Amino acid sequence: MLFYEIKVNYERQTGEDNPGKVKETYLVEGVNCADVENRLMEEIKPFIFGDCEVSSCKKVQYFDIFPNEGSEFWFKARVEMITVDGDKETRKAVSVLVQANMIDDAIHALKQYLSALDCEIISIGKSPIMDILRAVK
Repeated sequence: MLFYEIKVNYERQTGEDNPGKVKETYLVEGVNCADVENRLMEEIKPFIFGDCEVSSCKKVQYFDIFPNEGSEFWFKARVEMITVDGDKETRKAVSVLVQANMIDDAIHALKQYLSALDCEIISIGKSPIMDILRAVK
């Protein structure tokens, strides 16, 4: 399955009684943009007041995704995977997502997840992704 990053603009309940316009980004697993847009619309339909517009849908690739129950944010990291074949060292940069409440927690979790691999964290930052919808297996 492929992942698509979808950005949507819509009105939703933002406070106690006031709906407001929001722009949100979701990562959805599916076969194409039409498929993932339909799945996302079904998921967020209960929260929508008025119109909902998909502003973009693009295919993205992640080496791995590390969820962490009870964590609020997604952090995107660039990790350099290191392989050694004889005396030749090869480095390949990949993207990973890790869920955490703070960047320090994300770095710690990422180091734990990747401890068995020969790799180096190049960069890490908070991602705009609100939620990830995986395909039902």
